[in-house]
Amino acid sequence: MSTTNKTAIVTGSSRGIGRSIALQLAKAGFSVIVNYVSKPDEAAQVVAEIKAAKGQAISVQADVSKSQDGAKLFEQAEKAFGPVDVLVNNAGIMTNKSFADMDEATYDRMMNINLKGTFNMLHLASTRLRDNGRIINLSTSALVTNMPTYGVYNATKAAVEAMTRVLAKELGTKRITVNAVAPGPVNTELFFSGKSQEFVDRLIKMIPLGRIGEVEDIAPIVVFLAGPDSGWINGQTIRANGGVG
Repeated sequence: MSTTNKTAIVTGSSRGIGRSIALQLAKAGFSVIVNYVSKPDEAAQVVAEIKAAKGQAISVQADVSKSQDGAKLFEQAEKAFGPVDVLVNNAGIMTNKSFADMDEATYDRMMNINLKGTFNMLHLASTRLRDNGRIINLSTSALVTNMPTYGVYNATKAAVEAMTRVLAKELGTKRITVNAVAPGPVNTELFFSGKSQEFVDRLIKMIPLGRIGEVEDIAPIVVFLAGPDSGWINGQTIRANGGVG
C-alpha cells in the first residue's frame, strides 16, 4: 500500500488534532476529505492550505452522529477521488462533569457524537473501505489516569477501543487494519474548554516529559498507521501521552 492515489476521510478535521491530521495526510500524498459540522470557513481554510501545497482535498459538512450524514461523507469522497482507503474517526466532544453534576442531555450528546458517530462510520467503512485499507480511531489516555469529571467521556472512548479490537478481527480477511491512537493532554480548544488553570497545571505535572502535548505530536502517528509501513499493527491502541500512563 503506497499513499499515491489514496483517499482519506478525517472526521472533525476543521480544527485541532483533526486539522493537523488532515494536513499531514495530504502532505504524505493522500487526497483528503475535510469533515466539519458547523464551521465551513475553518474547513475551507484547511482545504486551501492543502491545495496551496499542491495537495488534493474537499470539505464536506456532515454530522457523523447521523448515519445518513456518514454515508454522505463516503459518497462525496468516492465522487471526488474514488474509493476510500483510510478512515480517521477523530470527531468528538468532551464535557467534564462529575457524576453528581452530569445531566442527561450532556450524556446523550457525548454518547451520540463520540460513540454513535464512530460506530456509524465504522459500520459504513466495513463495506465501503477498499481492501488493504486503514482505520484509525481517536481515543484518550484519560482512560489510564481516571481523573474525576472524566467518567462519561472515558466511557465513550473505552467503547471506541473495544470496537477497535473487535473490528480488527472482523476486517482481517480484507487486510484492513483497525487501530486507535489515545492522546494525552494536547494543546487544543477541546482540552482547555471548561478547565481551570489549576486543573491544567495538575495534569501537566503528571506528565514525565513536563509539558502538554501539541497536535504535531499526534498527527504523525496517525499518518504512520495510515501508511504502508504499519501493515502488521492491528487491533492496537497507541497511547501518545508523554508517559502519563
